[in-house]
Amino acid sequence: MATTSDHNSTPNGGTTVEVRQQPPPLPNFLNSVKLKYVKLGYHYLMARMFTLCLFPIVALIAVHASRLNLEDIQQMYIQLQYNLITVMTLSGAIVLGITTYLMTRPKPVYLVDYSCYRPPDSLQVKFDVFMEHSKLHGGFNESALDFQRKILERSGLGEETYLPAALHKVPPEPSMATAREEAEQVMFGALENLFKSTNVNPKDIGILVVNCSLFNPTPSLSSMIVNKYKLRGNIKTFNLGGMGCSAGVIAIDLAKDMLQVHRKTYAVVVSMENITQNWYFGNRKSMLIPNCLFRVGGAAVLLSNKSVDKRRAKYKLLHTVRTHCGSDDTAFKCVYQEQDESGITGVTLSKDLMAIAAPFGEALKTVKPSESNPWGRLHS
Repeated sequence: MATTSDHNSTPNGGTTVEVRQQPPPLPNFLNSVKLKYVKLGYHYLMARMFTLCLFPIVALIAVHASRLNLEDIQQMYIQLQYNLITVMTLSGAIVLGITTYLMTRPKPVYLVDYSCYRPPDSLQVKFDVFMEHSKLHGGFNESALDFQRKILERSGLGEETYLPAALHKVPPEPSMATAREEAEQVMFGALENLFKSTNVNPKDIGILVVNCSLFNPTPSLSSMIVNKYKLRGNIKTFNLGGMGCSAGVIAIDLAKDMLQVHRKTYAVVVSMENITQNWYFGNRKSMLIPNCLFRVGGAAVLLSNKSVDKRRAKYKLLHTVRTHCGSDDTAFKCVYQEQDESGITGVTLSKDLMAIAAPFGEALKTVKPSESNPWGRLHS
């Protein structure tokens, strides 16, 4: 590390003062967004190392083969007759190497199709109906009602969003039974459309991943799907909860890893949220924001590692990148389920939420369009 110094001496031969300029601190590479893409490039390099090593060998053989004449070929044939054991051993090693490569190479993952659930029109909630029901409930004070009205006007939501049937009633009837009804309508509605559009038999599904943050009943949501469609007994099921909006990407990543292990099978990912039992009836403003933003909805995705599905698949999964910020207390508490002063349970959205999300938004702006989208389109 280089330092610069200045020496100053007094006219009377006094002491010399040495001033050293400290070097600038090194950047924190661990917090650099580009470090993730260095790791991604290293992963691609290691995954294709065999191909990269094989290419020079093939090129060298092709160059030597282009220089051979007929006499050289005849001489090689005579040598092979006298070294049959060596030739068979070498051929076996080549076949074994190719087989190992084909068995261990990453398998492509295709998105065959997806389906989004659309509730019936009877569950649409207009802004004026939303505010009228909030007033009739009687639990919101004037400040809370005015705050919800402002959030609705600035949220960007339209007049065609949906609320579950239990919240349309006056007074609302949130219960375990009505929450199950909402979950069944969303999950089964999306899956019915998915199976119909892809002509896939539910019994062919080998992997099932369901994510829902706030509603995790027993039996689980994945078990509800298995029971509904009588899926096979050796299916691999996963139920993700408490992971917020990132759970959809995590579910895709989990399904991708499972498809690398289990050959020639389908994976279904169901992503949804349930708000029947998680509607907030208190007056803390940070907990009222989810009431104005979250609505009924869900989606189901069919993934496949079968080569025959490449022709009909819409996308191919190129890569997945996830950065976990749970070690940061600010990020950890920006979306937090808790009780307010009156003991009413709700989800708090802190003011730091946008600050936490902003760096990742900026990161997406800096990468190439092909890198910011993990799905490569196969067909229009």
